[in-house]
Amino acid sequence: MTSIIPGRTVPSCVRPTPGPSGTASARTVAAPLAPRARLLPSLAAVYRAQLSRARVARIPLLFVATFQSVGIMVLMRGVVDGGAEARAVVAGSSVLVVAFVALNLLAQYFGQLRAGGGLDHYATLPVPPAAVVLGVAAAYASFTVPGTVFTAVTGSVLFQLPMTHLWVLVAVIPLSGAALAGLGAALGLLAPRPELATLLGQLGMSAALLLGVLPADRLPEPVGWARDLLPSTYGVEALARSFDARPDWGIIAFFLAICAAVGVLSLAVATWAYRRAAVR
Repeated sequence: MTSIIPGRTVPSCVRPTPGPSGTASARTVAAPLAPRARLLPSLAAVYRAQLSRARVARIPLLFVATFQSVGIMVLMRGVVDGGAEARAVVAGSSVLVVAFVALNLLAQYFGQLRAGGGLDHYATLPVPPAAVVLGVAAAYASFTVPGTVFTAVTGSVLFQLPMTHLWVLVAVIPLSGAALAGLGAALGLLAPRPELATLLGQLGMSAALLLGVLPADRLPEPVGWARDLLPSTYGVEALARSFDARPDWGIIAFFLAICAAVGVLSLAVATWAYRRAAVR
């Protein structure tokens, strides 16, 4: 008989041993526990489970996120003609799809999971906490791929931007998704009530909208500092610079590296928040 709870031993049998007076006394022999699940197989299992569970429920929300971003670009088309401002609008609107799903919806999901006792289910599984956070975050970020690509292509046509280097989305989507999903998971796990988690997710998405879509040179300096703290900013900058006729790949790689570092940090914070919430 084995146990899935780490750190405990389960008696497998009781063997009699001779006592000092010749009588037999019972001695418990501990059976070895099953090995703890490894990170990558556990992550893959959580990812597949979340992907199949949310496939139907999240598709309408993805349509809403894409329609919202395209609508913003149509509105900005009457204000912005082209140049750096057009590139900023298209890049910010594309990454906004990621923010809507990976930040807003994930904050709501973990907030409801914590309030409803769903974390107790994950806590009994012999899987690393990082696998739960990463698997759920990856599943939610995966839903943003079609909407982000459609938004970027639509914006390029609308503002007459070159689409030669849109393959940069292959790096922008997962890195921005990791950074925003980690932030969304942390907000949902740390919020004391699910209503507050929903509010924080909405505020985060609003920040991604205002600070990501609007051109940076149009923002006041204090607001520009807040923009630098937003995880999605560096994905937006990398995508915007890829629309240049001759992109500076060094600066694009620099922004992507910052986005990756922020993603690792935010996912680490989300893992810590999961451990903290699971033991309460």
